[in-house]
Amino acid sequence: MAKLTLYHAAPSRSSITRWMLEEIGEPYDIHLLSLSKGENRRADYLAVNPMGKVPALKHGDTVITEAAAICAYLADEFPRAKLNVPIGTAYRGVYLKWLFFGPSCIEPAIMDRAFPRKEEARRAALGYGDFDTVMDVMANALTKGPHLMGDRFTAADVVIGSTLRWGMMFKMLPERPEFIAYTTRLAARPAAQRAEVRDKELAAA
Repeated sequence: MAKLTLYHAAPSRSSITRWMLEEIGEPYDIHLLSLSKGENRRADYLAVNPMGKVPALKHGDTVITEAAAICAYLADEFPRAKLNVPIGTAYRGVYLKWLFFGPSCIEPAIMDRAFPRKEEARRAALGYGDFDTVMDVMANALTKGPHLMGDRFTAADVVIGSTLRWGMMFKMLPERPEFIAYTTRLAARPAAQRAEVRDKELAAA
């Protein structure tokens, strides 16, 4: 049995971590959950992740939840895949910023716009500030290289690329040229294609 087990639902946010697992190239098992049947809210899964969300990753006796945290963990735990920026490297701080920019800025900005409040929140009350600034900052970052860290593909690209692709797929993000070019490059990666095909097979089954 593989030491890595992904608690997964297809499609869902856990598809981000499935892509990451394909990138690191280590064997892993899938524990499939049906969200529509509420399997993520059953006691056995709540013992794994009390939030009742996917993804969750079990590595030996360690359980990690939250997609960006899982990607960061896998990148550091399996450095031969060269998907991290190691501690002590000058650009590790920039790498970490982008790794967590997806769940802390892009996704909240998307969801707040998709499900508006009765009264608009003050800018200072929102961790991400405002939607347009998030989009501009993201687009500007993508003009500096094929990847967020220049020529080097990292776990941050898995997280940000997945978020941008999802947002545009559901028409919740503007289809800016920078976003389209970036996600098109990432979609051509063999690991991304394997993850997508395997998730489509799970969804069809």
